Amino acid sequence: MTPDSRLLGPADVRALAAELGLRPTKRLGQNFVHDANTVRRIARLAELEPDEVVLEIGPGLGSLTLALLPAAASVLAVEIDPVLAGALPATVAARAPTLADRLTVLTEDALRLRPESLPRPPTAVVANLPYNVGVPVLLHVLEVLPSLRHGLVMIQSEVVDRLAAGPGGREYGAPSVKLAWYAAARRAGPVPRAVFWPVPGVDSALLSVRRHAEPTGPEAMRKAVFAVVDAAFAQRRKSLRGALAGWAGSPVAAEQVLRAAEVDPGTRAERLSVAEFTRIAAARGPCGPAAGTRT
Repeated sequence: MTPDSRLLGPADVRALAAELGLRPTKRLGQNFVHDANTVRRIARLAELEPDEVVLEIGPGLGSLTLALLPAAASVLAVEIDPVLAGALPATVAARAPTLADRLTVLTEDALRLRPESLPRPPTAVVANLPYNVGVPVLLHVLEVLPSLRHGLVMIQSEVVDRLAAGPGGREYGAPSVKLAWYAAARRAGPVPRAVFWPVPGVDSALLSVRRHAEPTGPEAMRKAVFAVVDAAFAQRRKSLRGALAGWAGSPVAAEQVLRAAEVDPGTRAERLSVAEFTRIAAARGPCGPAAGTRT
């Protein structure tokens, strides 16, 4: 079997689904890629080294899995659907028998993934993420798997724009800041709807992420920063003085914290970088410099 013939085409995807009695569900965000050029492109753009351990979330019928196996030392495929998880090893054994030993399948919810769930630490995440949980899954694996150095994920196009946005843009929001805590992100190109079965009702795109060389901060600081981010963007039309009043205890307390962090109290959340949010969290400290202050 040639490398190209290993990959799944439209007829293969439908045949496998029929064998399994599978009807793709919106609840699990199941839209399966059936285009060989697309999965080859993803494997190429992921820039995998031969010794890498790849974490693939939601492998489905195995379209992308078959393209990743030749490019890495091993693939850890995390699939929540037990029927799909059970069928994937057989699909790989039939279509890429010499690579079958590189695959490990785990029947698990990616949102509950922990390092101890995996047989070895993954170095890259490459996945067609379920539309309904793409952002929380990506943030979760970056949080709990510090071994992940880089990745390439496919999600809704508008979500990619939000995650890759910088301060000041319309798309910039809490997910943009949270991802920036862990990694640099950029849009790596569009993915046409026609390469999926069933065809989704939204456009898709690729997001490339590369973890910062040095840790941004300890876990306690991450939680503190994310709390500021959530509070600030919950009322993004307000100035930070007003948006952070509840978080700080009062508008006066919020202004004191902001000035201590050298951030203009009159600016809005979408103008701040992750570094500025970090300064705000640090300026407040564990209890807040203006605890007890009220207006």
